[in-house]
Amino acid sequence: MSSQVTGPFEVKLTPQPMAEAGAESGLGRMSLSKQFQGELEATSQGEMLTAMTSVNGSGVYVAVERITGTLAGRRGSFMLHHTGIMNRGVPQLTITVVPDSGTDEIAGLSGAMKIKVEAGGKHFYEFEYSLPAE
Repeated sequence: MSSQVTGPFEVKLTPQPMAEAGAESGLGRMSLSKQFQGELEATSQGEMLTAMTSVNGSGVYVAVERITGTLAGRRGSFMLHHTGIMNRGVPQLTITVVPDSGTDEIAGLSGAMKIKVEAGGKHFYEFEYSLPAE
């Protein structure tokens, strides 16, 4: 049986140096830090890799983040994997729980997250998840 939680979150992206590629390559790397509110009361830390093309509105990013806090009152941590593709301004974003990454009271967690960004840059999450029956 799946459950769903929603709420706002804040994100901070900090550019990081690339190991080999220069700025002209279109490749980038950032650290990310988030603060989730609502039924997911948690913080996260992660890394993001980006690739931008010469076509305006086209590019990609991948990211992995570790979230620590409480989910519907259950304490633990888990990891998310992001794949974001922008095809000439049309976004496609997939965010899934890394299998077997749940710890403590959320061990066995599976699910997917959606992100909505409103005008002004305010971020919201919608997290549909499942936990094993006790």
